[in-house]
Amino acid sequence: MMRTLDLRGRVLSAADLLALVPRAASDVGWAVDAVDALIQDVRDRGSAALLDQAERFDRVRPSSVRVSRESLRNAEAALDPAVRTALELAIERVRRATAAQVPPEQVTEVAPGARIVQRWQPVSRVGLYVPGGKAVYPSSVVMNVVAAQVAGVASIALASPPQAEFAGSVHPTILGAASLLGVDEVYAMGGAGAIAAFAYGVDDLDLEPVQVITGPGNLYVATAKRAVQGVVGIDSEAGPTEILMIADATARPDYVVADLISQAEHDELAGSVLVTDDPALAQAVRDLLPAAVAATHHRQRVTTALEGPQSAIVLVDNLALAARFSNAYGPEHLEVQVADHAALLPLLESAGAIFVGDHTPVSLGDYVAGSNHVLPTGGQARFASGLGAYTFLRPQQIIEYDRDALAEVAAHVAALSDAEQLPAHGDAVRARFP
Repeated sequence: MMRTLDLRGRVLSAADLLALVPRAASDVGWAVDAVDALIQDVRDRGSAALLDQAERFDRVRPSSVRVSRESLRNAEAALDPAVRTALELAIERVRRATAAQVPPEQVTEVAPGARIVQRWQPVSRVGLYVPGGKAVYPSSVVMNVVAAQVAGVASIALASPPQAEFAGSVHPTILGAASLLGVDEVYAMGGAGAIAAFAYGVDDLDLEPVQVITGPGNLYVATAKRAVQGVVGIDSEAGPTEILMIADATARPDYVVADLISQAEHDELAGSVLVTDDPALAQAVRDLLPAAVAATHHRQRVTTALEGPQSAIVLVDNLALAARFSNAYGPEHLEVQVADHAALLPLLESAGAIFVGDHTPVSLGDYVAGSNHVLPTGGQARFASGLGAYTFLRPQQIIEYDRDALAEVAAHVAALSDAEQLPAHGDAVRARFP
């Protein structure tokens, strides 16, 4: 069911490992022309374009793009009590964990009368995207909204695709989660059109442009985020979800199988990768997979994902090579099920989030662990981080010198400005000391 990649006995460079990592064929490049046309349509025709795109892609024409406050309140009141309790727990834990991501203001006195203030300033308005395709993601509402709120963002708008099942409105569980968090600006719009609306605004909806857009989505959403980057900030170009597990002989094969399947059920392009130095574990996983897959709800989707080029069982000589392989892969989710994780963790450099031990499955992080589940995919964890309060914060320096402090360094400014042949820079200082 899953192919095997045997790296034992091989000497592999970093470039070799990068070439070997299993990936799905998912390039946003081919959709650029189509997405550019959708974005321009929204810029030209506003809400009419959004309604036409909803009819085309979501098979329903909403009666209104903006969701009313009454609908939000009603959806919150109608939340299943068990779901509401779980959402409240997730909100509380994510809020507490995210608070640690906001750095305090720091003041550095570089000399008497000369100080630099380092502060982290939130953007004032953000647009948060919550997908609505193969599944419903109220947990993504929590992850996006809480991070923005903890950062201090004053204005939060949320978009999710209209649902034919609900007369063109957003899924009521999404609406209930938004209302629970105090978000009252919600739009029934999806795909590239929603990203365009956030980036450029829509006059006839009184939808003001945002400064940052976050949240996962399909290929069109990822392509649209790339297209508007520079007009607005984005978190990442989120692609299909992925899990990489490093496991040794002490790992339980049934846990490994359950966790591989849990991510594969998201999408046919989802990646599930096991890296192990124990051939017996690899064989046990192979033996258990067919029955486990047959018993799961989304068995067809899971089968396609596990049989795809993005999934594999990787055999290595030792855990040090497992760590090198993982760092080259840069997984969205990294699970560590080994006897001595304390020795392995320092070797793991690149991962969106790391889940340690037998009782910390990725699905815990998807919901109520307290960590954020909006994470970099497709190897972006090698250079980028997941969503957090810092996504909405900008570091700023505030510089303040008094007259004596400036006088002390005036000659140094003049020397450097003359060396760079920018004498007016030095003159700006000299002007203060006639």
